[in-house]
Amino acid sequence: MFDTLSDRLSAAFKNLRGKGKLTDADIDATAREIRIALLEADVALPVVKDFIAAVKERASGADVRGGLNPAQQVIKIVNEELVTILGGETRELRMAKRPPTVIMLAGLQGAGKTTLAGKLAKWLKETKHQTPMLVAADLQRPNAVTQLQVVGERAGVPVFAPEPGNGVGDPVDVARQAMAEAKTKQYSVVIVDTAGRLGVDEELMKQAADIRDAVTPDEILFVVDAMIGQDAVTTAQAFLDGVGFDGVVLSKLDGDARGGAALSIAQVTGRQVMFASNGEKLEDFDVFHPDRMASRILGMGDVMSLIEQAEKSFDAEEAAKTAAKLQKKGGKEFTLDDFLAQMQSVRKMGPLTKIFGMLPGAAQFKDQLENFDEREIDRIEAVIHSMTPAERNDPNIINGSRRLRIANGSGTEVATVSGLVERFFEARKMMSAMASGKGMPGMPGMPGMPGAGAGGRKAKQQAKKGKPKRGSGNPAKRANQGSSEPAAPAAGQLPAAFGGGGTGGDFELPDDLKKMLGGN
Repeated sequence: MFDTLSDRLSAAFKNLRGKGKLTDADIDATAREIRIALLEADVALPVVKDFIAAVKERASGADVRGGLNPAQQVIKIVNEELVTILGGETRELRMAKRPPTVIMLAGLQGAGKTTLAGKLAKWLKETKHQTPMLVAADLQRPNAVTQLQVVGERAGVPVFAPEPGNGVGDPVDVARQAMAEAKTKQYSVVIVDTAGRLGVDEELMKQAADIRDAVTPDEILFVVDAMIGQDAVTTAQAFLDGVGFDGVVLSKLDGDARGGAALSIAQVTGRQVMFASNGEKLEDFDVFHPDRMASRILGMGDVMSLIEQAEKSFDAEEAAKTAAKLQKKGGKEFTLDDFLAQMQSVRKMGPLTKIFGMLPGAAQFKDQLENFDEREIDRIEAVIHSMTPAERNDPNIINGSRRLRIANGSGTEVATVSGLVERFFEARKMMSAMASGKGMPGMPGMPGMPGAGAGGRKAKQQAKKGKPKRGSGNPAKRANQGSSEPAAPAAGQLPAAFGGGGTGGDFELPDDLKKMLGGN
């Protein structure tokens, strides 16, 4: 959603590179580019004005401190101001001192309230160890009750639905009954799904206000479709005046519309964005961290979210066993079964394009990541599953006839099997070196881990020997020395930094890691 904004901001910062000092003209030009980028992203005009004024004020006469060059200084200022307009600090849900905690969802029809109710319930159940109950108080939209029951079943959460809906029943009475039910059965959280309309009207506001008065919610969350642009701010203000709400949930953040709504709502309404929904699955639900979102928008990645995803997906005990195997006998105890288990754990984190997108600098490979074929991982799994236990345990025994049999069994080519086996050996060698504290093989200048002894020194010596020559200071002469423009990777192929055939500027991973990820 923020791809266009990220690209425009990156272009604005490029003009500052190489400058030794920021002049007023530089600041004005950069501020103009940032203003255009924000307006094109559908950020509300008052927010843009305040943002630009704050950036210009801080950038004017700012000294280059802490080793930052002018471009980095401006990026730092923009990042901090983005965090501010996104709400500042992450806000947690307020839980009632005496259960149940009541959470009421409000918003227009089509914003995704019903699906979000299931996502929130699942998140509360698994992350906060609560016992939530969903309440079907949307009795107007056709099949809304049935949809909530299906969502609740998928989330493993009970649904209170005494009325069939489709225009039958009193939603305020349902909400009152739900409170009695929750207290009787000792549910710790009650999530009330309310009706919406295609537009803001008096009837909608009255019904939402009546439900609010009936259940006295601890949190009222306004669910807004992040794809509706400027209307998101208008609608949010109308709900704030008519019903009131405590926090905002952005749905459909995986869409390709301009995402200015996310940058506007917190600033305009004074209510923070608390959660973000970025897909159709119940797992596609995250706490909204303003600092991490600002970092993503500026192309600096989101390493903290990546770590949290890994902690959810990887079993600590299994990871320790794998590390022990890699440290013994040069990693020879690490088998294809272990390799497959590690790959499946990575897949649990989500699509590889999403994982790579959280890495710093991944924005420059955006097109290649979008064209990456996730089915390649399925083919690798099929090849490994077609091997015998003995072959997985010791891939050295896989000769020509065995490769043919494995290829036929997995529906692939012999070359695919050969490539996988070769990449496995290279990956095992690299991971073994890292687990043993010898640094990352194939990456000049990467020091070894603490206690690695000569590993780091050796890498530094290799870096000295392989240091590239500087280009000539004469532009004409430098042009004759060859173009530095990297070749674009083919469609569907990752750049060299992620294992493909293209190159990624000055950022490049070692050959071993490239081979593991499918490079040549």
